[in-house]
Amino acid sequence: MRLLSGDIEKAMGSSSFIRKMFEKGIELKKKFGDDAVFDFSLGNPDVPPPAKTKVELERIAAEAVKPLGLGYCPNAGIASVREAMAAYLSRQQNADVGPDNVVMTVGAAGAMVSFFRAVIEPGDEIITPAPYFVEYGSYCGHFGGVLKPVPSIPPTFRPDVSAIAAAVTPRTRAVIVNSPNNPTGCIYSAEDMQAIAAVVEAENRKRGEDGRPLYLLSDEPYRAFAFDGAVVPPVLPLTKWACVLGSFSKTLSLAGERIGYFTASPAMPERQKLVSAVTLTNRTLGFVNAPVIGQRLAAALLNETVDLEVYDRRRRLMAKVLSDAGVEFEMPKGAFYFFAKSPVADDKVFVDALLKENVLVVPGSGFGYAGYVRLSCSVDEKIIANSADGFKRAMASFAR
Repeated sequence: MRLLSGDIEKAMGSSSFIRKMFEKGIELKKKFGDDAVFDFSLGNPDVPPPAKTKVELERIAAEAVKPLGLGYCPNAGIASVREAMAAYLSRQQNADVGPDNVVMTVGAAGAMVSFFRAVIEPGDEIITPAPYFVEYGSYCGHFGGVLKPVPSIPPTFRPDVSAIAAAVTPRTRAVIVNSPNNPTGCIYSAEDMQAIAAVVEAENRKRGEDGRPLYLLSDEPYRAFAFDGAVVPPVLPLTKWACVLGSFSKTLSLAGERIGYFTASPAMPERQKLVSAVTLTNRTLGFVNAPVIGQRLAAALLNETVDLEVYDRRRRLMAKVLSDAGVEFEMPKGAFYFFAKSPVADDKVFVDALLKENVLVVPGSGFGYAGYVRLSCSVDEKIIANSADGFKRAMASFAR
């Protein structure tokens, strides 16, 4: 008997390399002990939330026992939270974002899925620079969308704007940008973002007022993670067809609380219709509303971040470990990942060589870009330092 749909059966057969490696890490830790396994597979933020989190949670707890303290809220989010988010996004995006232009969502993933449900018809195409976050194909594919990755330019992995422009067809519905990028750590320059926005504007002029617009969708869960003076440019002012979504999973280490947001350019024609549609799909997809504790907590911590210096120290230590082992890489300017070059064309062979040293990384082919591996720096500095010999032995095995 066929228990599952064909699409899900296929997806399960090629499920995320990230989760596979994470589960392998659990197995190895049981066998060898936590200190003998060096797991760089999962981007699970481990730096504690800001100290103010405890104070705010106690305040929220005192309010929780009141009538409707933990009850349903409006599908778009708690009114006071949307007001706080609007002010926060106005500053961040250099745009006049109003409370009616904010939808609180179940993480950035919930925001993206709700957006796609609102705008995609079967056969629509979604362009994104590769490498890309592994779930994008599923997020649009649930509604008949087709992901079209466009290879970025190594070694910095800046987006290939001319190739993005060439990939646009009448069925293209959105261009996803993710900066700071997972998995490369690349931060897209203002010039590259302006060029991508120009592609979107030019295509929409061709489609005319009666056409279905091409959106620029900016996925920004790592916006705060910018190092060495790098600047993440605002996206909403670049085109009236821009939308921004993000979360507090990484910036506040609230990944398990699943709090995200969606907003659209204030200049977008019929903007409120799109926001209302995302509010509707946020409900009908089963999310109903974003978690109320998380909403209140995020609103109270909007001016806070985790200790980013911890991630910067890890980034520098990881760079030293890789350099000493002879692994080629481009120093990431943002997020908390390295996208390192495999010493052999088949990145899975390199993954296996590292696995023999109890070092767990994810093949770049899992992110749509073979020949590289991704390493997450959301691990203790001791783990990074102690992995050094394993990297050296794995690299030496290819020099024989």
